[in-house]
Amino acid sequence: MNLAEPRPATLLGRGSVARLGEVIKELQAELVVIDGHLSPGQQRTLEKAWNAKVIDRTGLILEIFGARARTREGQLQVELAHLEYQRSRLVRSWTHLERQRGGFGFLGGPGETQIEIDRRLIGERIVRIKRELETVTRTRALHREARARVPYPVVALVGYTNAGKSTLFNALTKAGVVARDQLFATLDPTMRTIKLPSGRQVIMSDTVGFVSDLPHELVAAFRATLEEVLAAEIIVHVRDIAHDETEAQRRDVEDVLGQLGIGADAQGEHSDHVLLEALNKIDLLAGESLTRTMGASARNPRSVAVSAVTGEGLERLLAAIDRELGRTRRSLGVVVPLQDGETLAWLYRNGEVLAREDDDSEAHLTVLLDAANTARLEKRQAIKVLRP
Repeated sequence: MNLAEPRPATLLGRGSVARLGEVIKELQAELVVIDGHLSPGQQRTLEKAWNAKVIDRTGLILEIFGARARTREGQLQVELAHLEYQRSRLVRSWTHLERQRGGFGFLGGPGETQIEIDRRLIGERIVRIKRELETVTRTRALHREARARVPYPVVALVGYTNAGKSTLFNALTKAGVVARDQLFATLDPTMRTIKLPSGRQVIMSDTVGFVSDLPHELVAAFRATLEEVLAAEIIVHVRDIAHDETEAQRRDVEDVLGQLGIGADAQGEHSDHVLLEALNKIDLLAGESLTRTMGASARNPRSVAVSAVTGEGLERLLAAIDRELGRTRRSLGVVVPLQDGETLAWLYRNGEVLAREDDDSEAHLTVLLDAANTARLEKRQAIKVLRP
């Protein structure tokens, strides 16, 4: 139902509370989900009125997250979000928590109330989890540094939950990532190496799905997971183009990216990130809808119509990723000792060799390299890099 004016005590109007109460009683419902944010007081009042457990949108998302998380990192992130959520609900949520425990000695004060004890315990647990997540973040940073030495660019798949990211990830990487028709099937980041049409290798990352009105505490709690997005050179926004609310979902994803400090200008770029759109599930379109989608994709070089299920458009998507990575390349003159076969192989693998001339002891090459690989090349000993 649409809410004209929220009520401070119950969010819903008296008539709505009464009507819904009759429906809940008739269905013998034990759980009621409100698609919105409830204050602790509103939640408690509605539970009394309906004699049923009531959770709001944030509570439902947390329950789904809790059921989906598999790795230790994902479980820690879910628990942190749960505790932050519970801590805000201790006030006036349960009257039994207001009982006091006595202090020590005859002259001791009244001691802590149960609610104060629970609040303190939750606070201590939150501190411990944040410390553990800091360790996870440092570990991820080390992994990124190791990948930088490999080195392969990172391509991150982002999108609304259930947009088909994991199915697309599996189709591109031949991985066996869980891909189900359900919300938040992926909570833990998965990474695989794939080869682009040019022969360049990249690391592709599958990430947690976004959702409209994502609570701020969830964005903060899952920051470590979403850091893979921040580290990516290419961000592929996977859209369920067959969904009735595809435009609204697009705006929601862009809002979440904005909260992470990633935004797009008119050219689709922001700092070091390039944004591409994968218009997924075209196999579910027909007639005018399909024609319109294919036309929009043809007009926009950073938008590719694909079907992760049938494989249509996947080669075009890989070519688009390849092309965008190639845009950052610059022509350099490089002089390499002929006995340094490792560096020569590295240049052919990570760059595009435009020309080569060998003398008795050195190879003189003209190579297209991106900025990151240029910096790595300059660190190699006995290598001369001649900038234009």
